Amino acid sequence: MANDIVIYTVVHQPRRLKLPAQPIPRGAVVKDIERCLFDERMNERYFHKVAKYCYYPATEMFYELVQQGIKLSIGFSVSFLRQLENWDKQLMELFKRLVAHPNVELVGVEPYHSFILLIDLPTFIKRMTWARDYLEQFFGKRPVVTDTTEMCMSDSVYHAVDKAGFIGAVLDGRPWVLDWRDPTHLYHQGKNLQLLTRHHELSDDVGYRFSNRNWSGFPLRADAYAHWLREARGDFVFIGWDYETFGEHHSADTGIFHFMRRLPEELANRHMGFLTTSEAIAKYKDRSYYLPLPAYPSTWAGSGGMEFFLGNSAQQAIFQLMLHTYNKAKLTKSKEMVDLALWLSQSDNLHLIQWFDRVGSEAEVSAYFTPREWWELGPYGIIWEQQQVYKNLIKAMDSYL
Repeated sequence: MANDIVIYTVVHQPRRLKLPAQPIPRGAVVKDIERCLFDERMNERYFHKVAKYCYYPATEMFYELVQQGIKLSIGFSVSFLRQLENWDKQLMELFKRLVAHPNVELVGVEPYHSFILLIDLPTFIKRMTWARDYLEQFFGKRPVVTDTTEMCMSDSVYHAVDKAGFIGAVLDGRPWVLDWRDPTHLYHQGKNLQLLTRHHELSDDVGYRFSNRNWSGFPLRADAYAHWLREARGDFVFIGWDYETFGEHHSADTGIFHFMRRLPEELANRHMGFLTTSEAIAKYKDRSYYLPLPAYPSTWAGSGGMEFFLGNSAQQAIFQLMLHTYNKAKLTKSKEMVDLALWLSQSDNLHLIQWFDRVGSEAEVSAYFTPREWWELGPYGIIWEQQQVYKNLIKAMDSYL
């Protein structure tokens, strides 16, 4: 039986593209180019919507829970933090109060939630170091464990994270990665970096299935879930959720907040302890097991492989444009151009078109996150205009070469 539970959640909002694509005047300055690329009005509208239904009530709930003794590990993208700083100072202070609590640990994530780790690992290392400094300046705490982007992990990413100086990283505990191993232990591939493997079944029982009336476990009660956690075979259960699970993916009327408020008592009744990610590493490092990581990156999205982001022709075309945009930006030697290219490498730009030429639950999730304003363009219009955004920036860089 598992003795401890590690709860991790990540907060992220993308910088959504402006569709239809806006032509960029020749010789445009960076600020004008940005206005052509990104729909900040849409971003602000979505931010306030999610803040109302998720960020405010969820942050208040988690603050209550950490005061009662639970431990929480939480990651923030810089993409989210900049929106937070620009559009809701009151919410910013609420998050800072939560993170300041001794029972809360910061986890580092790729600052823009980008796929630079698939494009340029040396730059990824620098970005993760910069993000760690940024989080420390913003919250006053320095993360020592990281979540990369979408829990992306592979042999090469492991070594990059190790070189960035983190003591631990997280990955999704998929059978094709773990093979015969259980996700309820600490693992390592090299000498230093430890791996916490998310229990994707128990995590998704709350993250995805909680409000699904067709699920055999519906309605999920806190006592039943606590029993499942306690009965998991191994040392500890690492649970990972999107922060937006609470109030956005599952609305308040599903009972998700009541469920969470009941859970600590039910876990305490079963003598389970709470640990942060670094505390789990400290406690179980002496019994960490070797895990050979695959060359192909794993992720917590979809079925656990990169096909969720690169599985259709539209996604593959956008990824090629990400590569062209980034490499041409490097040729300009302009930090501003490189920064724009990094924004355009956000994983969301692939996630939001996962539905193209596909059917099923994963496509439905992707379509749900696609901005409703985009659907006025039609499916093929969305794909065309999204590609045009990248092509416009690639052309605009000519003035900077």
